[in-house]
Parts: sequence; structure tokens; C-alpha cells
Amino acid sequence: MGTSDSQHRRLTLAIAMALSLGFSTYASAQATAKAQGKAWTVPRTADGKPDLQGNWTNETQTPFERMGNQGPTLTDAQAAALEKRAADVEEFRDRPTDPNEKATGPVGNELASVPGEPTFVERIAQAAGGNVGGYNGFWLDPGHRVIRFDGVARSSIVIDPPNGRLPPLTDAARQRMTERGAQSRRGAALDGPEAATLSDRCLSSFGSNAGPPMLPNYFYNNNYTIVQSKDHIMIMTEMVHDARIVRLGAKHAPSQVRPWYGDSIGHWEGDTLVVETMYINPRQLASSSMSPFRASSEQLKVTERFTRIGPDVLRYKFTVEDPATIAVSYSGELPFSRINENIYEYACHEGNYALPAMLAGAREEERVKAQQKK
Repeated sequence: MGTSDSQHRRLTLAIAMALSLGFSTYASAQATAKAQGKAWTVPRTADGKPDLQGNWTNETQTPFERMGNQGPTLTDAQAAALEKRAADVEEFRDRPTDPNEKATGPVGNELASVPGEPTFVERIAQAAGGNVGGYNGFWLDPGHRVIRFDGVARSSIVIDPPNGRLPPLTDAARQRMTERGAQSRRGAALDGPEAATLSDRCLSSFGSNAGPPMLPNYFYNNNYTIVQSKDHIMIMTEMVHDARIVRLGAKHAPSQVRPWYGDSIGHWEGDTLVVETMYINPRQLASSSMSPFRASSEQLKVTERFTRIGPDVLRYKFTVEDPATIAVSYSGELPFSRINENIYEYACHEGNYALPAMLAGAREEERVKAQQKK
């Protein structure tokens, strides 16, 4: 699997917490600047546009959709409890393993040993581990902080609809999801590599890191590099090193041109970069179960807004529209925090090593079934 410099931040909790201070809001940044006797101003490129360049992360403990009956915000006590829990879990997972200790249950449920109710992020890690265990804790880097804007902790990334949850699917979308699920099950026998998922083939990001919208995966490698010129902006996603190219001041390509992650065009509205993406590759729409793409149609359109609101934070907002899938649009918001570290190549080898083994296993299963029929 791939590794990154950011994953080694957990060597000390103090370093990780210091890096996560990028979740500070514009207000706190201004307060700091004021205390130093100067006002913070947006840095600009040679052509006068806000400078968005650098390495950023969107890791967070805040779930995509709102949990249970929570309101849109968390109290300071609730946010502090979640962040302390995240630190405690990381400390527990980083403890040396006793080689003489016997397994007492599914390895994937190792976090159950941490007292208290598992968080949303912990439950994801446990589900991914299943009965064979998940990643060693060293590799996981979901972040420690909840989302805050203007000093207020949020309970979800989704902010509209007001309940913080995705709108219901249309009847057509539910039928489309059923058909895609059936097609996926038919491909389970792996007649060839084409039947495997894009992530198994190491062709695209896991989850929705590259998006659009660009969302945390709650595991690791939630990092990005932004490179900016007068006519283009490149957003490189650490996960599977996917790169999105945004053409500024351009028109969309013809609708039959459907690249990976869609056709992205952008323009500036004041100090905010607005990016509109359409025509996402059908293979991504059909094969992905991740939240923003589930059951999506070829009418999907995502509008993203990037605003530099402090020396170390970008405000990232997005709106997803797809009238053939959801009756109303939905929107979300989260901060991207600056990281002063290098981002190294994510060397995804599942497609190089695991996939041949999966195909070989499928052929062996077919051979055994054929013999049983004789």
C-alpha cells in the first residue's frame, strides 16, 4: 500500500494536533494577526488572484452525513469529547502488541477494547477489517479534529438539506442502483480484470478523495497539492495520485467527452474560485458506491467553491445537482488545512499483485465446480 509523510505525524500527538490547527477559522486567524499588530490579507499570485497553492488536508472526525437526531452544531463539550476520543484511540492502536496475547475475537473489532462508545470513524475502521482484521493502526490517519467554522463545531459535512442528510433518491435512481448492484454481483466471478472495481485495479481514488466533491475517506491519505497558473489549476489527490485539471475561463467540452472525474471549468467570483464539473466518466458513476456518486446519472453536476479564509485554511463548499437521481440538490462545507510536509507517491499495488491472485482464485473456483458436476 502507499505511504505518505503525513502518516508519520502520529509519532507524537503534539505534532498532529499542531498540524490540525489549520482548522482554525478566519476569525481566529484575524485575531492572531491583530495580536501581532497587523491584519491578515489574502496572498496573491503574479496575476493578482488569490494564491491557493500548497499542500492541504481535509482529514476530520466529522461525518459526511449527520448522525442520529443531532442538530447542525456540537457543543464545545461534545466536540472536545470526540477529539479526546480520537487521541485516545490512536494512542491505544499505537501501543506495542504483546506477541503472547491470544486473539479473543475478530481482529477488526480491536477498537472495542477502548472504553466508551465507538465513533463514526471507528465504526468505519471496524467494518473495513471484518473477520480478518484491517490495517495496522500505524497506517491510519483520519485526523483528530471536528469541523469548525467561526469557532462553532459542526455535526456533519452536509449542511443542506437542513437535516444534514442526503435527499431521498428518485424511483429511477433506486432502480438504477438495483441494476448496478446486480451487475456488480455478476462480475464477482472476475471473468477478467475488467470486472474488478476501479479501486481494485488502482485506477482511481478509493472513496471520494478526488471527487468531485472532494471528501475525506476517514482512513488515510486525505491530502492534496494545488498548483496554480493564470489559465489552469491542478489539484493532485494523494490517494492513487489522481490529478484534476481545472480550465479557467473555458467552456465545457462536448458532452460525449467524459474523462475521469469529469470536465472541470472554473472562474473567479471575487476572491472565490468557482469550479463546475460535468460529464464524469460513466465507469465511475456505475462502479462507485461512494456517497456523492451512488446511483448518479450522467446529468450529475458538481459546483465547488474554494476561498482562502486564513493563512492556513481554505473554505471548501460544494453543491451536487442531479435531477435524475435526487429531487433537490445538496450542499456541504469543510475546511482544507495547510500541511507543511511533502506528499509522496501513493504506490497502489493491488492492481499489480492482488488482482492476478483474485483472477487465479476465480479460475480455481470454476475448476472445482466443473469437477463437482461430473
